[in-house]
Amino acid sequence: MRGPLLVVDDDELFVACTTTLLDRAGYRTLTAATGDEALRMARQHVPLVVLLDIHLPKLNGYEVCRALRDEFGQAVAIAFVSGTRTDTVDISSGLLVGADDYLVKPCDPSELVARVGALMRRVRSGRGDEVATSRNLTGREVEVLRLLSDGLSQREIAQILTLSSKTVAVHIEHILGKLNVHSRAQAVAAAYRGSLLGSSG
Repeated sequence: MRGPLLVVDDDELFVACTTTLLDRAGYRTLTAATGDEALRMARQHVPLVVLLDIHLPKLNGYEVCRALRDEFGQAVAIAFVSGTRTDTVDISSGLLVGADDYLVKPCDPSELVARVGALMRRVRSGRGDEVATSRNLTGREVEVLRLLSDGLSQREIAQILTLSSKTVAVHIEHILGKLNVHSRAQAVAAAYRGSLLGSSG
Protein backbone atom coordinates (compact mmCIF):
# COMPACT_ATOMS: atom_id res chain seq x y z
CA MET A 1 0.00 0.00 0.00
CA ARG A 2 1.37 3.38 -0.98
CA GLY A 3 1.29 6.44 1.19
CA PRO A 4 -0.03 7.98 3.20
CA LEU A 5 0.19 11.35 1.47
CA LEU A 6 -0.87 14.56 3.22
CA VAL A 7 -2.39 17.46 1.24
CA VAL A 8 -2.30 20.73 3.22
CA ASP A 9 -4.32 23.58 1.70
CA ASP A 10 -7.30 25.73 2.68
CA ASP A 11 -8.52 25.83 -0.93
CA GLU A 12 -11.29 23.24 -0.81
CA LEU A 13 -11.57 22.90 -4.59
CA PHE A 14 -7.84 22.29 -5.01
CA VAL A 15 -7.87 19.73 -2.19
CA ALA A 16 -10.88 17.92 -3.67
CA CYS A 17 -9.37 17.76 -7.16
CA THR A 18 -5.93 16.75 -5.90
CA THR A 19 -7.10 14.02 -3.55
CA THR A 20 -9.39 12.57 -6.24
CA LEU A 21 -6.48 12.51 -8.70
CA LEU A 22 -4.08 10.91 -6.23
CA ASP A 23 -6.67 8.42 -4.97
CA ARG A 24 -7.16 7.25 -8.56
CA ALA A 25 -3.39 6.91 -8.91
CA GLY A 26 -3.39 4.51 -5.96
CA TYR A 27 -2.32 6.76 -3.11
CA ARG A 28 -3.95 6.99 0.31
CA THR A 29 -4.51 10.68 0.96
CA LEU A 30 -5.07 12.69 4.12
CA THR A 31 -5.98 16.37 4.22
CA ALA A 32 -5.50 19.37 6.46
CA ALA A 33 -6.68 22.96 6.04
CA THR A 34 -4.42 24.70 8.58
CA GLY A 35 -0.80 24.48 9.66
CA ASP A 36 -1.72 23.30 13.15
CA GLU A 37 -3.93 20.56 11.73
CA ALA A 38 -1.15 19.53 9.32
CA LEU A 39 1.32 19.02 12.16
CA ARG A 40 -1.23 17.10 14.19
CA MET A 41 -2.01 14.81 11.22
CA ALA A 42 1.67 14.31 10.47
CA ARG A 43 2.44 13.27 14.05
CA GLN A 44 -0.47 10.85 14.04
CA HIS A 45 0.02 9.26 10.60
CA VAL A 46 3.66 10.07 9.57
CA PRO A 47 3.03 10.64 5.85
CA LEU A 48 5.70 9.82 3.28
CA VAL A 49 4.92 12.92 1.21
CA VAL A 50 3.39 16.29 2.15
CA LEU A 51 1.97 18.68 -0.47
CA LEU A 52 2.02 22.00 1.34
CA ASP A 53 0.48 25.36 0.46
CA ILE A 54 2.40 28.43 1.66
CA HIS A 55 -0.53 30.67 2.58
CA LEU A 56 -2.29 28.93 5.47
CA PRO A 57 -4.28 30.19 8.47
CA LYS A 58 -2.13 30.79 11.58
CA LEU A 59 1.04 28.76 10.89
CA ASN A 60 2.19 29.36 7.31
CA GLY A 61 3.69 26.75 5.02
CA TYR A 62 7.28 27.77 5.73
CA GLU A 63 6.74 27.29 9.48
CA VAL A 64 5.06 23.92 8.92
CA CYS A 65 7.92 22.81 6.66
CA ARG A 66 10.56 23.70 9.25
CA ALA A 67 8.58 21.93 12.00
CA LEU A 68 8.24 18.78 9.88
CA ARG A 69 11.96 18.79 9.08
CA ASP A 70 12.85 19.23 12.76
CA GLU A 71 10.63 16.31 13.78
CA PHE A 72 10.95 13.86 10.89
CA GLY A 73 14.17 14.80 9.10
CA GLN A 74 14.42 13.35 5.60
CA ALA A 75 11.88 10.59 6.35
CA VAL A 76 9.16 12.86 4.93
CA ALA A 77 9.30 14.45 1.46
CA ILE A 78 7.82 17.96 1.28
CA ALA A 79 6.66 19.82 -1.82
CA PHE A 80 5.35 23.36 -1.67
CA VAL A 81 2.35 24.11 -3.89
CA SER A 82 1.59 27.77 -4.59
CA GLY A 83 -0.43 29.78 -7.04
CA THR A 84 0.93 33.17 -5.98
CA ARG A 85 4.58 32.70 -4.99
CA THR A 86 5.95 31.56 -8.35
CA ASP A 87 9.15 33.58 -8.92
CA THR A 88 12.62 32.06 -8.76
CA VAL A 89 13.24 33.76 -5.42
CA ASP A 90 10.08 32.15 -4.03
CA ILE A 91 11.19 28.70 -5.21
CA SER A 92 14.65 29.30 -3.74
CA SER A 93 13.13 30.35 -0.40
CA GLY A 94 10.97 27.24 -0.32
CA LEU A 95 13.90 24.94 -0.98
CA LEU A 96 16.07 26.74 1.56
CA VAL A 97 13.60 26.14 4.38
CA GLY A 98 13.70 22.42 3.62
CA ALA A 99 11.29 21.53 0.81
CA ASP A 100 12.27 18.86 -1.72
CA ASP A 101 10.21 20.30 -4.56
CA TYR A 102 8.07 23.27 -5.53
CA LEU A 103 4.93 23.08 -7.69
CA VAL A 104 3.06 25.99 -9.22
CA LYS A 105 -0.74 26.07 -9.38
CA PRO A 106 -2.56 25.19 -11.50
CA CYS A 107 -0.68 21.88 -11.67
CA ASP A 108 -0.91 19.64 -14.71
CA PRO A 109 -2.51 16.41 -13.40
CA SER A 110 0.00 14.05 -15.01
CA GLU A 111 2.93 16.18 -13.80
CA LEU A 112 1.55 16.27 -10.26
CA VAL A 113 1.25 12.47 -10.14
CA ALA A 114 4.76 12.11 -11.60
CA ARG A 115 6.25 14.53 -9.05
CA VAL A 116 4.54 12.71 -6.17
CA GLY A 117 5.89 9.41 -7.50
CA ALA A 118 9.41 10.83 -7.60
CA LEU A 119 9.09 12.10 -4.03
CA MET A 120 7.82 8.71 -2.86
CA ARG A 121 10.81 6.98 -4.46
CA ARG A 122 13.20 9.45 -2.82
CA VAL A 123 11.79 8.79 0.63
CA ARG A 124 11.68 5.02 0.23
CA SER A 125 15.20 4.73 -1.14
CA GLY A 126 16.71 7.24 1.31
CA ARG A 127 19.62 7.34 -1.12
CA GLY A 128 22.27 9.96 -0.60
CA ASP A 129 21.10 11.33 2.73
CA GLU A 130 23.89 9.80 4.81
CA VAL A 131 26.77 11.08 2.68
CA ALA A 132 24.99 14.39 2.20
CA THR A 133 25.13 15.39 5.82
CA SER A 134 28.92 15.75 5.84
CA ARG A 135 28.68 18.55 3.29
CA ASN A 136 25.25 19.82 4.32
CA LEU A 137 23.73 18.79 0.97
CA THR A 138 20.23 17.39 0.89
CA GLY A 139 19.44 14.03 -0.68
CA ARG A 140 17.93 15.79 -3.69
CA GLU A 141 21.03 17.96 -4.11
CA VAL A 142 23.22 14.84 -4.12
CA GLU A 143 20.97 13.38 -6.83
CA VAL A 144 21.36 16.53 -8.94
CA LEU A 145 25.12 16.53 -8.38
CA ARG A 146 25.39 12.87 -9.38
CA LEU A 147 23.51 13.55 -12.62
CA LEU A 148 25.72 16.58 -13.30
CA SER A 149 28.72 14.30 -12.89
CA ASP A 150 27.22 12.04 -15.56
CA GLY A 151 27.36 14.98 -17.96
CA LEU A 152 23.63 15.61 -18.14
CA SER A 153 22.21 19.03 -18.92
CA GLN A 154 19.90 21.00 -16.65
CA ARG A 155 16.93 20.09 -18.87
CA GLU A 156 17.83 16.37 -18.84
CA ILE A 157 18.20 16.39 -15.05
CA ALA A 158 14.79 18.07 -14.76
CA GLN A 159 13.21 15.32 -16.87
CA ILE A 160 14.85 12.48 -14.94
CA LEU A 161 13.94 13.88 -11.50
CA THR A 162 10.52 15.11 -12.65
CA LEU A 163 11.28 18.68 -11.65
CA SER A 164 11.00 21.96 -13.50
CA SER A 165 14.19 23.24 -15.11
CA LYS A 166 13.89 26.34 -12.90
CA THR A 167 13.85 24.19 -9.74
CA VAL A 168 16.93 22.26 -10.92
CA ALA A 169 18.70 25.59 -11.49
CA VAL A 170 17.97 26.60 -7.90
CA HIS A 171 19.30 23.26 -6.59
CA ILE A 172 22.49 23.75 -8.63
CA GLU A 173 22.88 27.25 -7.21
CA HIS A 174 22.62 25.84 -3.68
CA ILE A 175 25.15 23.09 -4.47
CA LEU A 176 27.70 25.62 -5.74
CA GLY A 177 27.24 27.73 -2.63
CA LYS A 178 27.52 24.83 -0.19
CA LEU A 179 30.63 23.43 -1.90
CA ASN A 180 32.10 26.94 -2.22
CA VAL A 181 32.76 26.60 -5.96
CA HIS A 182 31.84 28.72 -8.97
CA SER A 183 30.98 26.24 -11.73
CA ARG A 184 29.29 22.90 -12.22
CA ALA A 185 32.58 21.30 -13.25
CA GLN A 186 34.21 22.50 -10.03
CA ALA A 187 31.27 21.13 -8.04
CA VAL A 188 31.66 17.69 -9.60
CA ALA A 189 35.42 17.73 -9.00
CA ALA A 190 34.95 18.78 -5.38
CA ALA A 191 32.37 16.06 -4.86
CA TYR A 192 34.71 13.35 -6.15
CA ARG A 193 37.64 14.67 -4.11
CA GLY A 194 35.47 14.48 -1.01
CA SER A 195 33.98 11.09 -1.97
CA LEU A 196 30.60 12.80 -1.72
CA LEU A 197 29.00 10.88 -4.57
CA GLY A 198 30.15 7.49 -3.38
CA SER A 199 29.50 4.67 -5.79
CA SER A 200 27.30 5.45 -8.77
CA GLY A 201 25.16 2.36 -8.36
